[in-house]
Amino acid sequence: MTGVVRWRHNPLRRATDRFEAWLALVAFLLLMLAAPALGWLCGTRTDAALQAVVRAQRAERHPTTAVVVRRVTAARFTADPETSTDSMRRTAVVARWRAPDGSARTAEVRTAGRNANPGTRVRIWTDRRGDPTTRPMDAATGHTHAALAGFGAALLAALLIECGRRLILWRMTQRRYERIDRAWAAVGPDWGRTGAGS
Repeated sequence: MTGVVRWRHNPLRRATDRFEAWLALVAFLLLMLAAPALGWLCGTRTDAALQAVVRAQRAERHPTTAVVVRRVTAARFTADPETSTDSMRRTAVVARWRAPDGSARTAEVRTAGRNANPGTRVRIWTDRRGDPTTRPMDAATGHTHAALAGFGAALLAALLIECGRRLILWRMTQRRYERIDRAWAAVGPDWGRTGAGS
C-alpha cells in the first residue's frame, strides 16, 4: 500500500507507475492469502482421500503367518515405499500359508526379516482371497503425503502468481519502450537543430 500512496501525490507519476504499485499490492495479497489457502485446501482434500484409502486397505488386507519354503535366488533387499513405520529392509522368499477359505497357497512374497531360512515363520499381508499383497498404508504416511501435496500446491500457486506479475511488468515495460521509440522517432530528426520546432 505504501507504493500506491507514495505515487499518489508525486508530480512525476505516470499512469503505469500507479498500475505497477497496485499490481505489486495485489500480488502481495495473493501470495499472503490465496497461496496458503490453496495449499491448505489441497492438503485437507488430499488427506481426506488418503485416509479413506488407509481405511479401505486396512479393511481388505490382513496379516497372515507363512512358512518360508526357500529363499529366492539372488534376492535383493528392498524397502517398502508405502509405509513410513516399516523401516526394516525386505527380502524375497517363497512361502506357504493358508488362505481364509482353508486352501494352501505358495508364492513369492517379501518379508521383513533377514533371517529367511526354510522353515522360518514370517508375517505377510494377504487380501480377502488370500493372495499376497503389500502392507496397508498407515495413517502417518497418509498425513505426510497430504502435507507435502498442500505445501507443493502453495508453492506452485506462489510461483504462478510471481510469474504472472513479472510477465505483466515485462509487457508494460515493452509498451513503455515502444511509446518512447515512437516519440523519439517523431522528435528525433529535428532534435539539436538550431531553430527546430520554432
